[in-house]
Amino acid sequence: MTRSGKPDIGILLLLADQEFVRALREHTAAQGYDDQGRSDGFVLRTLHDGPTTISRLAERLEITKQGASQIVDDMERRGYVERRPDPSDARARLLQLTDRGQAALSAARRFHHAYERRLRARLGDEAVDIFREVLTEMAGEAQVSTPHFRALMF
Repeated sequence: MTRSGKPDIGILLLLADQEFVRALREHTAAQGYDDQGRSDGFVLRTLHDGPTTISRLAERLEITKQGASQIVDDMERRGYVERRPDPSDARARLLQLTDRGQAALSAARRFHHAYERRLRARLGDEAVDIFREVLTEMAGEAQVSTPHFRALMF
């Protein structure tokens, strides 16, 4: 609590994020995707733009190639991504979403849109628009505008 007796904004952000993720996981589990990992959403969004290599995926997620490989191995085992030969480089393999991966991403998108619609119905358009402005200010316009971030948007 702050001196004013109101909860600290950092704690509120943390709690809001945790609740959002909990509700998202509950929604996707109900859709048949109860095996989602922490990084799956970022990979699904990144691969939605089209096939890419492990190296490019690692760069976009800002992790090591080894870390990206571990995530992809697990997602491939669970049926969300697949590796295919790169037609332009016989040594390379391209990662792409499977039908299951596309469907899981669609389920997450439906949740995101429905969540915002519920906020707008409860709080009004102006409040949600201001909330977006506040979050953008907190994240930093430069951060929100990066190609890396833009690639993750729905």
